[in-house]
Amino acid sequence: MTGFVTSHGLPLLFAVVMLESFGIPLPGETALIAFGVLAAQGRYPIEVVTGVAALAAIVGDNLGYWLIGRWGGRNLFRRWAWLSRYADRVLPTAERVLGRHGGKTVFFGRFVAVLRYTVAWVAGLARMPWWRFLFWNAAGGIAWATTVGLVSYYLGKKAADAIATYGLFAAAAIVAAAIIAWLALRLLGKRIEREL
Repeated sequence: MTGFVTSHGLPLLFAVVMLESFGIPLPGETALIAFGVLAAQGRYPIEVVTGVAALAAIVGDNLGYWLIGRWGGRNLFRRWAWLSRYADRVLPTAERVLGRHGGKTVFFGRFVAVLRYTVAWVAGLARMPWWRFLFWNAAGGIAWATTVGLVSYYLGKKAADAIATYGLFAAAAIVAAAIIAWLALRLLGKRIEREL
């Protein structure tokens, strides 16, 4: 598996992040974190990992903006009952946030789980001008990929050094700390989603 990820990893990272950004709820951020850790192990240059993730986020968001938001429109959401229910649950909140905060929503939406895969097509549905969307989307994609990539890279490097120095106890402490951090981030994300 490690050999497959090492030889085919960057196209895989691109595909997962792009599809998540397009509107399919995939673990794009988790993939970026994993590749940041792999970069810390020397398997990839971190600049390439963050560049691939940023490009994938921008491409996926623009596809979602045009294909789902602008060209598909609301009729697309009314085609299937399950999609209509999903749209009825997610769209009003996302449109309200986009209406209040515009470009900031596109930028910071990259950092919030639900908005990460809905904000692009909501911007298309709301007829946000494309050049404005592209500016905020590119800024958000680059900031997100750089922040998440570098944090996972440096934490991965520190974890590897601690395990090499302190052995199994360090590995157990790192796993426990990672689980606690992950739970804290999830709780914070859910709180932000409720407030939106």
